Amino acid sequence: MYGNLPGGADVADDSPLSPEQRRALRRDLASVAARTREFLPGDFVVGSELRSGATGLEATIAVQPPVGSVVSAGYAPEEDDDVSIDDDEREDLAMGLAASAALQVKQAYPDEGSPAAQ
Repeated sequence: MYGNLPGGADVADDSPLSPEQRRALRRDLASVAARTREFLPGDFVVGSELRSGATGLEATIAVQPPVGSVVSAGYAPEEDDDVSIDDDEREDLAMGLAASAALQVKQAYPDEGSPAAQ
């Protein structure tokens, strides 16, 4: 209906990745999300998603700041044997997302009205 998948369909079933590769990628995404949470206060919401898109399997990590727009990073795994996100890339993704989310909050407040200025 409306181009959606039938109820209960697993979007990862059409993926060229093996079940083990999908589990490893989900674990990596959860690791990036957890590391991102470590950089941010508790009022930022961080999540990850692995889904099938128009161009294949798509991984997304997103941060919803308490004010401002959602910040997200996408990762499209290649169809080779190693789809995992390496340690350096995980750290870069987490730091970049946290910094971008913090910037959203900073931009949401005018200089004179920022919580730090009060």
